[in-house]
This record gives sequence, C-alpha cells and structure tokens, in this order.
Amino acid sequence: MRKAAIERLLPAAYQRAAGPGSVLGALLDVMEALHAPDEAVLADVDALFAPYRTPDGFVAYLTRWVAMDHVVAAPRADAPLPLPVGRLRDLVAHGALLARWRGTPYGMRTALELATGVTGFVLEEPADRPFHVVVRVPPAAADRLALVTRIVEAEKPAAVTVEVTTDPAPDPAADPESPAPDADGPEGTATGVASVPAVGRARVPSPAPHDQPSEEPS
Repeated sequence: MRKAAIERLLPAAYQRAAGPGSVLGALLDVMEALHAPDEAVLADVDALFAPYRTPDGFVAYLTRWVAMDHVVAAPRADAPLPLPVGRLRDLVAHGALLARWRGTPYGMRTALELATGVTGFVLEEPADRPFHVVVRVPPAAADRLALVTRIVEAEKPAAVTVEVTTDPAPDPAADPESPAPDADGPEGTATGVASVPAVGRARVPSPAPHDQPSEEPS
C-alpha cells in the first residue's frame, strides 16, 4: 500500500501532520516499505497455482490439490523427487482429466505416460481371472517400477487386483537392420516406443471408444 493511500485513511488532523520531514511522514514511509514484499506476492499470486508458472519447489505441493500426491510419495520429506519436475507439472496440469478417468484403462495409461514419459503400456484383463488386470510395462520404463506400481495401485478400480510385469527388452542382435535405441538424455526410449514430452505442456491422446467406462475392467 502506497504512502499516499495510507495517508488518505487517516483523520484530517493526522493528514496535515504527515508532511515531508515529519515523524508521521517517516512512519508512513516505513509502513509502505513493510507492505511492498507482500503486495508483490499478491499481485502475482495466480502464478503460484499455475502448473507451468509456479516455482519448482511448489509443484510437489500442488500435486496434493489434484489428488496426484501418490506420485511423489517418499519415506522422507527431503527425499529427491522420483521424476523430473517437468513431468510433475504435466501431471498437475492434467489433474482434472486424470480425476475424471480414474479407474479406467485410459486414465491409468495416461497417468503412467505423463509420469514416465514413455508410451506403450498395455493393460490386459485375463479371461480366466475376472477382476484382475495385468499391466505390461515397456522396457523403457522398466527402471521406474516403484513409480509405476504406486500409480497403478492408485488409479485402478478398488475391487480390481493388479499385476505389474515388464516386457523383455528387444535384442538388437536378433535384427541387424533394426535401429539402435534412442539414448538421448536421461529418459531415452527403446526402439518402437514413443515418448511423451517431459516439459512444455504435454499433450495426451483422446480416449478411444474401447476406453469408455462401459468396457473397462470392473
């Protein structure tokens, strides 16, 4: 609050006494300086709650607002995040979509793809095991099984049991003409497995007809 605005709130006698060089004028200068930091925060407070504008240290807190805090679950508060902060921003940005589709194959696949940056997750419901879903993890995400398992347990229907398995990595020697895996960056993906952008407002595919709730595992 500016000094002039504070001064207008005072009685007329105090306003006359708040001239330059006066004790009251100096007090009003101090009040303006004390208000400035808080007003700067309030002027841009919406940035704190925008997934792609909030500071890195606040992103994990926002996951609680969209019921995705199980992704960052850790035994210690000072433990490092299990995935890049850019992927956390994508999860927060798509929190409403994930909540709408929670308990469906589409919702589970989308959460897994956003968190790992890897596509190719396969969900199967064995004919001989009702109320049971097998989640097949592509080789590119095999090193993040703890994260995948946490997401699967949170996103599955309550009455369904799950089994997380890892597909074997392709053997380059078996096919000499196959291209080598893309190993660029810490989150390179194996041959034939597409990737989800880590940062920059990741786009998720629309649900396919077979993803509709009427055909999901119950």
